[in-house]
Amino acid sequence: MSSIPYNLQEIKAFVFDIDGVISRSTCPLDEEGNPHRTVNVKDGYALQFAVKRGFVVGVITGGYTPAMALRMAHLGIEDYYQQSRNKVRDLEDLMEKHQLQSQEVVYVGDDIPDLGVMRRVGLAVAPQDAAPEILAVAHYISHCCGGEGVARDVIEQTLRAQGLWGSEGAGLAW
Repeated sequence: MSSIPYNLQEIKAFVFDIDGVISRSTCPLDEEGNPHRTVNVKDGYALQFAVKRGFVVGVITGGYTPAMALRMAHLGIEDYYQQSRNKVRDLEDLMEKHQLQSQEVVYVGDDIPDLGVMRRVGLAVAPQDAAPEILAVAHYISHCCGGEGVARDVIEQTLRAQGLWGSEGAGLAW
């Protein structure tokens, strides 16, 4: 039984921000000022599992991190928009490319640059530790903080609702 107040049968796509969603809100810097983000392996499992189950999985981030781009590619995520200056435009590009309607898309964001996108999709999700402005517009607030399982939370609930989580067949393993 899902705790998300939405008809999850409609969902065909998951789109995520990186900082504060896929990775934590804080990250150490090296001597040159480059951030080193950490990721949650359970989020990674859910992301690649959704891809294998035929869902569109995308990322729209204002940041630029070669290591994160490589990580997303390893998970099978082809729609990776980095250094985004207009997240709504990038979302619309992704939706047009995959012929998606707003009600078929989940977006998970945590801060003010995500507001426009969250207002554009059918299901707007926020990590527990998102900015107050994001919490105010989210349809669902995960029990997880950013970088600590929020992607797994929303993907697992959606796939369970659609009868696709943990069912027999290929794609269960990494």
